[in-house]
Formats: sequence, C-alpha cells, structure tokens
Amino acid sequence: MKLSDYVADFLESHNVRDVFGITGGAIVHVFDSIAKNPKIRYICTEHEQAAAMAADAYSRISRNIGVAIATSGPGATNLVTGVCCSYFDSIPLLLITGQVPRSQLKKDSKSRQIGFQETDIVSMFSNITKYSVLVESPERIRYELEKAFFLARSGRPGPVLLDIPDDVQRAEVDPHKLQGFVEEPEMVDEVKLVKDVERVINLLETSERPVVILGNGIKLAQCEEKAINLIEKLGTPVALTWATKDLLPFNHPQVIEGFGVSSERAGNFVVQNSDLIISFGSRLDTHETGNNQSTFARGAKKVIIDIDDSELKKFKERGMKDIYLINSDVRLFLQALLQKQISMKDMSKWFVFINNLKEKYPICPSEYLEQKEYVNPYVFMAELSEQSKENDIIITDAGANLTWTMQGYRVKKGQTLFSAFNHSPMGYALPASIGAVFASRKDIICIIGDGGIQMNIQELATLAYHKLPIKIFLFNNSGYGIIQQTQDTWLNSRYVASNPDSSVAIPDLERIAQAYGITTIRINNHSEMKDGIKYVLGYKGPILCNVSIEQHQKIIPKLEFGRPLEDSSPLLDRKEFNENMIIDK
Repeated sequence: MKLSDYVADFLESHNVRDVFGITGGAIVHVFDSIAKNPKIRYICTEHEQAAAMAADAYSRISRNIGVAIATSGPGATNLVTGVCCSYFDSIPLLLITGQVPRSQLKKDSKSRQIGFQETDIVSMFSNITKYSVLVESPERIRYELEKAFFLARSGRPGPVLLDIPDDVQRAEVDPHKLQGFVEEPEMVDEVKLVKDVERVINLLETSERPVVILGNGIKLAQCEEKAINLIEKLGTPVALTWATKDLLPFNHPQVIEGFGVSSERAGNFVVQNSDLIISFGSRLDTHETGNNQSTFARGAKKVIIDIDDSELKKFKERGMKDIYLINSDVRLFLQALLQKQISMKDMSKWFVFINNLKEKYPICPSEYLEQKEYVNPYVFMAELSEQSKENDIIITDAGANLTWTMQGYRVKKGQTLFSAFNHSPMGYALPASIGAVFASRKDIICIIGDGGIQMNIQELATLAYHKLPIKIFLFNNSGYGIIQQTQDTWLNSRYVASNPDSSVAIPDLERIAQAYGITTIRINNHSEMKDGIKYVLGYKGPILCNVSIEQHQKIIPKLEFGRPLEDSSPLLDRKEFNENMIIDK
C-alpha cells in the first residue's frame, strides 16, 4: 500500500478522528490519504501556528493525542509557537511535516539549502519535542509512528515530530513486513515507594497547618478522582495551580483559592503560613513561588512529588529550603496513600484562619460594582461565572485577560478552564477554541484581548466556514495592559510599544469580525453587562462580544519583583499585614 495511506490508517486505528493543518507541495500525499479515510476529518486552519494550537486544545479535551500537519520549510517552521505550548504544558501532540525528496536533502553539505523550501526541521524542533525524526526509510514508518505515539503519552507527556520526505510519502510498503516498536515496561522501585509514602504520612500526621497543592500532573496522569478522594480523606486545605483551577468547584470548602505571583491574597497568605506543603505534580515554577524560591513557604517542610527528576533538581539550585523530593508517577503515589490509614490533627483553627482571609480579601470587592464607565474585568468575571453552566468549556488567552480570568472566574462543577499556561502566547485562545469544539462538540467560551486576537485573527475565517459555536469575549483595553502595568512599575509609566500613542495599531475589531461573517455585539459598561453576556451565551453559532475595558485597568493584586509571595501590591498597611502572618516575617 501507499505509505501515506498507511499513516492515515495508523491514525484511525489509534482513535484519531480529527487532524488540523494546511496543505503544501511536500505534504499533499498525507493530506490526500487522510481525506480518503472516512473516519478522519481534516480541518484546514488559516495558519500552521493555529493548527498546532488547535491540536493542542484537542488533546487537552479529548484526552487523546492531537495531530497537526504542515508542509516543508515555512509550513513546518510556522508550527513552532504552538508546539512550544504543548511542550511546556506537557501535552501529547503528533506533528507530521512534509520534507523535500530524499535526493534533494542537503545532509552534510555546507550549502544552506538544496531542495526548494528545504529546512532541517528535526534539528529545529529537537529542543521543543520529546522525539523528532526524519523518516528516510519507508520500511521504518510503522516503527517511527509507534515510537512517537508511545513517547508522546508515556512518562511526562509532550509533542513528537515525524518529518517525512515527499518521495517516502508516496513509496509502496507492505504493512505485514513493517518492523514495529517494542515498548519498554515501566520500572517501579517498590521499596522506595513504600519508604516515601511512610515519610509523607508521618509529616501529615504531625502537621498543624498543612496545605496540599494539586498541579497539572494530576490531569496528565488522568488521576483526578484519586486526588480528590485523597484530599477529602485528609481534610486538608487545597491549593490549586492555574492548570488545576477547574479540578474542584470554587465553593468547595477545602479550596483556599489560588496562589502565586498573580493570584489572590488569601491563597498566598495561607501557603506562606503553612507548616507543611505536599505538592503533587506541580513543577512549582517562579510564577507560583515568586522569583526568590528561598522565601516560598519558608516556615514549612515541602514535599514535592513529580515524575520528571529534572524538575526536582532545580529546587536546591534555586535556593528552596527544607524540601523532600520524590521522583514518582503521581498516580502511583496517590494510589499508595489512599490505601493507608492516616490520622490527621485537628485543623479547625487553621480553617478559621483561612476562611477569615477569604472573607477579608475578596477578589471582587463591592466597590468595583460602582464603576460607571467601562467594564471592570473582575465584575465581568463574576457575572460570566454566574451565567455559565456546569460542564462548560472556557479557554482564556494571555496577559491581563488570562490573569483576570484565573483570579476572578468562579469555576462550577464539571467545567473545564485552561490556557497555554507556560508558553502563554498571545492569540492561543482563538485556535484553541477551534480544537476544543471539534473534540467536545460543545459550545466554547473564548476570552481574549484586543492585542491577542490580532495574532491569529485570520482564524475567524475558520469559525465562519465551519459555523463553530464559539462565544468570543474580547477584552478591549486599546493596547497591552499587562505591559503597561510593568512599565508603571519599572519605567515610570513610559509607555513604549504598548498603546496607540506608542505605535500600536488598534483596528476596528468588530468590523473585521463582521467582514469574516461573524456576528458582533458590544458591552460598554456594567448596565449592559448582564443582558450582553446572556445574549452571547445563548447565541447559536460564532459571535464576538467587544467588552470595553479601561485602558489602565490593573491586575490586582500582583506581586512585585523581589517581594515574598505574601506581600503583593498594592501593599497592605504593615499593621494589617502583620496580623495575617503566623510565621516569622
């Protein structure tokens, strides 16, 4: 059979039902074979970056591998930003790129290029994929596909890339004679696992102010139910990272709200005053701990459980103290803990302290409601949360709108809320919403900024072509709000390259959306907000809602560089601040 037909059949046999991409001279055979397979649908995006981002979101929603396809040269290089999203968030993705025929590969030649649109994609992608290979021999296609699928989903997941020359795609292969890939069984050190579990239990039973952190590894290992069972068994406060904000509803009695550089005061005070941190599947990056990791939960013993030993090694290098590092699959570790009897100390006083903080520092205080001009994003998030339904899917973008969403959105039971958290490129949410629609067959709430939508605005054509039920809430503050807030802090409010007065062009985004065939409405202030949100959420088909945000609207609170996590800006009065601290300042 034709090799490209084998590739299509392989994808279908692994339950891939949708692929995203743009065709080109070096990938026409793969696209043709996919089109001939009745069980796979191809979705043509308007840019390869968008194809990778759509495949990324497809993987997050479907819990299966996402697939993006591009031609050689510029088609393949355009995938890079989207692939970085998957690599840094550990999302399994398969990239298939076309390449010039083998006779035109430059190989060891010092020439910059032999074949037209030839680019050494394998080398370029080697640092942002788990596996990247040029398939030069047709007889290796089964082996490379099986290996790529295995690596994408095993251990710490991530993207993989197969670069297939044009003549290899159209080669004839005998599927019965193709060599397969043999998976290596996972080895578990049972003795060490038992020892580590006993150590954690001892720490839990002697702790008076524990906090359990649940990170994205919980989702990647697909052990959400085990994690919830454990925290409810322990009865401890639970801190959720941005990636797990949707793991529990906002009103769950054990949830302390978020923590980190751009998170709520209450959660930060709780984490910083704890005497024990147990972190499952979070790499605890500087966005969660602050830049100076020696001040993170400095009065607490810190147990960090992660499948990637490289992530664990960085903590000592960055000065984190009193840590116990456990290199383990969180699924196995949770399962082992659930089988044990654990006697926790009384935590009633700890929860009184926590609940007082949550009441004292709401993310949307009542005075925000009194704003007459423009829309306050925290008020908007409260209303959107109220009107959204259980099991809705919400995708947010980058910068200020991402932070306002993660701070202010109140997750309900069964909802899914995500972004490209670690790479965090402007423009992710729009193509990601496309992938999410095809994975879920549901309406999608897309939150994006006026700067971000410009990065992938061409995908409005994809929305219109497929009549996708994506509800776009465009936070329009006429520029790059989070950059201006940084310029306020560091550059005495000299706004360079961040607003219309400093060379940033802001077009009429409503008219652009209408030109693509997308219905638009506008919300100018709070009096229009409730009915406007209701209209958008009830609209059948794609719609863009232009939400007017004041140009200098800030993220509140937000940690300034160099300060410990509990001391966010705007700074509290020192007497009030000290009243919130149990540990030494």
